Amino acid sequence: MHIRRATKIVATLGPASSDPALLEKMIASGLNVVRLNFSHGKAQDHIDRAEMVRAAAQRAGREVAIMADLQGPKIRVGKFAEGKVMLEDGAPFVLDASRAEPGDLNGVGLDYKELPRDVRPGDTLLLNDGLIVLEVTAVRGDAVHTVVKIGGELSNNKGINKQGGGLTAPALTAKDMDDIKTAMSFQADYVAVSFPKNATDMEMARQLCYVAAAGTGHRPGLIAKIERAEAVPLLEEILRASDGIMVARGDLAVEVGNAAVPALQKKMIRMARDMDKFVITATQMMESMITNAVPTRAEVSDVANAVLDGTDAVMLSAETAAGRYPLETVREMAKICAAAEAAEDPDRDDDFHGQTLGRIDQSIAMGALFTAHHLGAKAIVAMTDSGSTALWMSRHRIHIPIYALTPKVATQRKMAMYRNVRPLLMDTSADRDTALDQAENHLKLRNIVQQGDLYVITCGEPMGAPGGTNMLKICRAH
Repeated sequence: MHIRRATKIVATLGPASSDPALLEKMIASGLNVVRLNFSHGKAQDHIDRAEMVRAAAQRAGREVAIMADLQGPKIRVGKFAEGKVMLEDGAPFVLDASRAEPGDLNGVGLDYKELPRDVRPGDTLLLNDGLIVLEVTAVRGDAVHTVVKIGGELSNNKGINKQGGGLTAPALTAKDMDDIKTAMSFQADYVAVSFPKNATDMEMARQLCYVAAAGTGHRPGLIAKIERAEAVPLLEEILRASDGIMVARGDLAVEVGNAAVPALQKKMIRMARDMDKFVITATQMMESMITNAVPTRAEVSDVANAVLDGTDAVMLSAETAAGRYPLETVREMAKICAAAEAAEDPDRDDDFHGQTLGRIDQSIAMGALFTAHHLGAKAIVAMTDSGSTALWMSRHRIHIPIYALTPKVATQRKMAMYRNVRPLLMDTSADRDTALDQAENHLKLRNIVQQGDLYVITCGEPMGAPGGTNMLKICRAH
């Protein structure tokens, strides 16, 4: 059953969720955005999955967005002769960029050849999401000598982070550039960039997307995954260069420390909303549901707190990609989001005070929210070509649903990410009065409004001109 809620759900597709019938049920249960993880699989796998997503969404009667999540730089150890080793506390261990043979208890090769130039004695390296801690004792040529501070099992290709950040790997690798071409071939709605350090990384990714999609003119939304320590002080410039951000708590926690992440999450969500960008909260949100049919109380609190902070979307990773209960996880997450939203108290005019609006369309969006709130309207309706008006409206907490009517499927899909926005496809007349009548009929057909209901609608004159929202009308349904 589909639960009405404002917060959107992003779920990762993988072996556990690649059955078309199951995916259709997940979409019907509230999945809004499907994440394709380019760290796994070949180009054709992603093309086939994207096709399956579009078909399943059509059968479910809902449009979903597809997010292509780039792998980013492979800052990883190489392979071991036995597949893994058990590192003991206090033991020496060498990370050697020139080592060709498989690793053993004494050391291992590196996929990331720049590591010897990025570290110095005294640095702390965190492997396998911080479960193993090494301290650098010396750097000799291509070999980084370390001592094990916290041991454990280390297996093939596990990730390396440097505490405090400072690894020089570029955000976009040759593989990412190829993957962008693949993502544009099926017109992914969003491209998520892993490990961006600054605005330049995001601008470069955007240009690569535009070049790859030159034949179709497709314009994906760009998402910066905030997972490097050096990205945090540059958050504002990264946000300006992006359409949205992901609070990627896994690698970020390893670099800045677990304890710093909750406050950073709140800061990032607040800053994104203030700058009219969207935000996804990700990593380990329902981790226990990989193997259990119900989440832990801590996970319920975690998801609910992200919702109360104002996140646009909450994300599932291994839970739906490889877990035993992908459908149940989506359903549980939908219930938690709805319950948290019901506990919100948005009946305040704080959002409308101290606002400086330099654009007519933004002023109209704000006016629609203020009017709908004070008149107790049943719905807010934005007739939008690009989706911008709906995005601006969604930055402010209001319990009145925002219905975004657009003639463009690409815009409809993109708006699947925005909090409290229900995107609907509708071709409209170029004549304003006819278009407004069409919009009301569209709403009545879907039982969104009934005769006598009050609703607020925004549109632009002339109709169909992007960025032209300049009219606000208060209507009572006939």
